[in-house]
Amino acid sequence: MAGMVEEAETVVTTLEEGLRFSVSSAAKMAMRKICCSTIKSLFTNEGKHGGEATLEAVRLIADYVKAHNCQLHPDSVEVFLSLAFDEDLGKAEKKVEDQKFKNKKSKKRKNFEASNQFPENDRKKSRQESISKTREEVEADYKAASFTPDVMESRQMQSETLSAVFETYFRILKHTMQSIFARPETNPGALSAAMESHPLLGPCLKGLAKFSHLIDIDFMGDLMNHLKILASGSSSSDSTSEKCPKCLTMSERLQCCIVAFKVMRNNLDALNVDLQDFFVHLYNLLLEYRPGRDQGEVLAEAFKIMLCDDKQHDMQKTAAFIKRLATLSLCVGSADSMAALVTVKHLFQKNVKCRNLLENDIGGGSVSGTIPKYQPYSTDPNLSGALASVLWELNLLSKHYHPAISAMASGISSMSNTANNQVFLLSKSSPQQAFKETSLDQELCFTQNSSIKLNNKKRRTNGSATSPPSIGSTIVTSSFNEDELRRKLSSHFMLLHDIKENERLRSELDRTALSLQLYEQYKKQKKQRSKPSR
Repeated sequence: MAGMVEEAETVVTTLEEGLRFSVSSAAKMAMRKICCSTIKSLFTNEGKHGGEATLEAVRLIADYVKAHNCQLHPDSVEVFLSLAFDEDLGKAEKKVEDQKFKNKKSKKRKNFEASNQFPENDRKKSRQESISKTREEVEADYKAASFTPDVMESRQMQSETLSAVFETYFRILKHTMQSIFARPETNPGALSAAMESHPLLGPCLKGLAKFSHLIDIDFMGDLMNHLKILASGSSSSDSTSEKCPKCLTMSERLQCCIVAFKVMRNNLDALNVDLQDFFVHLYNLLLEYRPGRDQGEVLAEAFKIMLCDDKQHDMQKTAAFIKRLATLSLCVGSADSMAALVTVKHLFQKNVKCRNLLENDIGGGSVSGTIPKYQPYSTDPNLSGALASVLWELNLLSKHYHPAISAMASGISSMSNTANNQVFLLSKSSPQQAFKETSLDQELCFTQNSSIKLNNKKRRTNGSATSPPSIGSTIVTSSFNEDELRRKLSSHFMLLHDIKENERLRSELDRTALSLQLYEQYKKQKKQRSKPSR
């Protein structure tokens, strides 16, 4: 066993040379991959060494993260995701002991009842049988008890490993908060520390989400407070928060919200935390989303966990998210737009009263609530007054160039307030699945066009370009009508051209009117000067 521990130390020492954040050569990259795969195999094959090598490797990685001030490659902490903890080990052991105790009681009761029914001449025989059965039970219990030290040792190993992992995760969270929200006045190197990147925050949040059900309840409050501050992007208690740059990306802030919801649901019985602040953060982050910069998968996961899976939604808050998601669908790509529309569908199905947004009243929906006017730039969804608005975005989305999005928008628009219409033309189970399928459709469409061109080139080289194509010769066909797409794009660009032309004409008209006004003022001043003085 000591040799296994020494081998683990050697592997982790090699990991210290390969797992550096600034990799300058392909050799170091290859070394890092080999080291990470070795550590992962060490964690997955924990049963071969009893957990000692795993514990030693986790401790060495934790010390390495501390020594380098959390400035490492993400793979150095991402290996923790390969760990597996048997959290039901103690429960199973307790169940086995309770079952044995019950079996003993039942056997003793049966023997006692049987001994009362036996005649006096058979009591000696039954007593000997009961003694032999008792001896067998004692021997079985002794054999089972001989394995309990191994079980207790395994539990001890896993608890120490888990504490080392969470110690690393909390150190990364604290370092991120200190580097972002440090005051430049009190700390001269705060500005340079704030500009540092946070490469370990992503795998740290993934690990917290995976092992959230194993976190001690005493640390839940601090964890939720850290996640709330990181998701906000600014410290509420810091008066100079505007001077501190927002180093966290939108994807990282969304991951903080997702982890908070996963921690809350895995510890629902023991934790009582208000998640309203995370809804406010998500509502504001939707305005900052950029398709090319941020990760659409993270946004779709936030839609599913925070909006679709959550059963308790206020009517005003639901209407605010529906309105903002519909607006977001106009400004993003097809995959993001489909994920947002699927979320709108789920919210409409859960809250029927919000279907008043589909009406076309003058003042918006028939149920406006306490806020009579819609405020699109409100930072709080409960104060946006979205119930007083109308989803006019669905009319534009129903004319979208992507057939799936136009069909989904038309299906949502057809839902009425009274009819329980739950059938849609394109039913998607979750925003994540909708995002993946729409992204896959775009990739397949690109590969289809390229494969058709390659097939045409092969046919021309073979001299069979003039022959009519046989049925089924094309492997895949395009799902878009090119003529319809060309017509829609031409009308779209003609509309943009007209808007630009109108802006140019309006600017010329304003300049001409200003010139005429100045000329009139010049004539008045000239008349006043030409009058003779009396």
